[in-house]
Amino acid sequence: MADNQQPQFALQRIYIKDASFEAPNAPQAFTKEWKPEIKLDLNSGARKLDDNHYEVFVKVTVTASNEGETAFLVELVQAGLFAMVNIPEAQIKPMLGAMCPNILFPYLRESIDSLVVKGGFPALMLAPINFDALFHQRMQQEAQAAQPATAEQETTH
Repeated sequence: MADNQQPQFALQRIYIKDASFEAPNAPQAFTKEWKPEIKLDLNSGARKLDDNHYEVFVKVTVTASNEGETAFLVELVQAGLFAMVNIPEAQIKPMLGAMCPNILFPYLRESIDSLVVKGGFPALMLAPINFDALFHQRMQQEAQAAQPATAEQETTH
């Protein structure tokens, strides 16, 4: 019976939840020298499905501009279904905010590259992202945001 109390973590499924590719200036975009400016917008999130399952997603928007015109725009939501059983509450948030996105990112990266290449553009391999650092940074920001409110309450009394 003690085995049933062991923490269990399992990736059950990886899937693309949403994908969009636009090349608004094709085919003219292919006639220009390729010196793109790449803008990347990335975020992640999670939602609890039931007592043991969470959906975690990483959403990215990549905009490539060339000579002041949008060459392509890719939006992708890479998601995963994760089972977490008997995980201590204090560990769930870091797992959802850092560990799971780290697992999903290589799949998102490959999907972005595939869409861009199939759109007729040179390969785009996104640089690795340190979700652990992003998670800790977000936790610090949340803690700092909570502190001024507490300080204000103390000074107004």
